Amino acid sequence: MPGNNRFGSLKRKDEPADVVVMKVDEYETIRLIDFEGLTQEECAQQMDIARTTVQGIYMEARKKLSDVLVNGKDLHIQGGKYTLCDEDREKGCTRGCMRHRRGRNCSK
Repeated sequence: MPGNNRFGSLKRKDEPADVVVMKVDEYETIRLIDFEGLTQEECAQQMDIARTTVQGIYMEARKKLSDVLVNGKDLHIQGGKYTLCDEDREKGCTRGCMRHRRGRNCSK
């Protein structure tokens, strides 16, 4: 899960904010591909989904990010279809795993 799930513009508090909702799986593709530097194939392996599915999720996530940046909307990260990493996963974690980044042992 992201450390922060709400991001916003610098509008006055009395102005209603337009909100873009990004699903957790969309956030994860942005994190793995853009932040961690994984390929779409590596991202698909990490998320245990098809590469073509990653591509679709990633394109939708980037569209939402561009809407937030260009139009000054607020971003909320919530919902979607996902499963959190299980430390007892048979295949262990890869370099994109948050536990791996924090120095924890994710493999059996």
